[in-house]
Amino acid sequence: MIRKYQKSDLDALMQIWLEGNLDAHDFIDPSYWHDNYELVKKELPNAQLYVDEEEGEIAGFVGMQGDYIAGIFVKRDYRGRGIGGKLIDFLKLKHDKLQLSVYEKNEAAISFYQNRGFKLVKKEIDQETGAADCLMKWDA
Repeated sequence: MIRKYQKSDLDALMQIWLEGNLDAHDFIDPSYWHDNYELVKKELPNAQLYVDEEEGEIAGFVGMQGDYIAGIFVKRDYRGRGIGGKLIDFLKLKHDKLQLSVYEKNEAAISFYQNRGFKLVKKEIDQETGAADCLMKWDA
């Protein structure tokens, strides 16, 4: 079930956020994610958040800023079960266009988005991490 974020979700979402970033971005020093944890915890509720619950447990979430996917995260135990695809399909019902940025070295994520109709638009360097970043877009 996909639902809107509730304040009581914050700690669980932050754990999924940290775990997801550490797992997916081994090319970025882990201290970057730990150092930004409190800032993200403060800012996360400012995004439009949708949570996927499976059997009463938060399995994943997506954060939106307008048509921009600020982040999509799936709890480690639920990866490979279609949660990410379900969240993307949910967003496609609400938006005519979507865009996001993904690190170039995160090949699994790039493939995930391409398989769902996203196209690579441009590459640039993320100023905070120094890693190459890819802007991807989807249009209905």
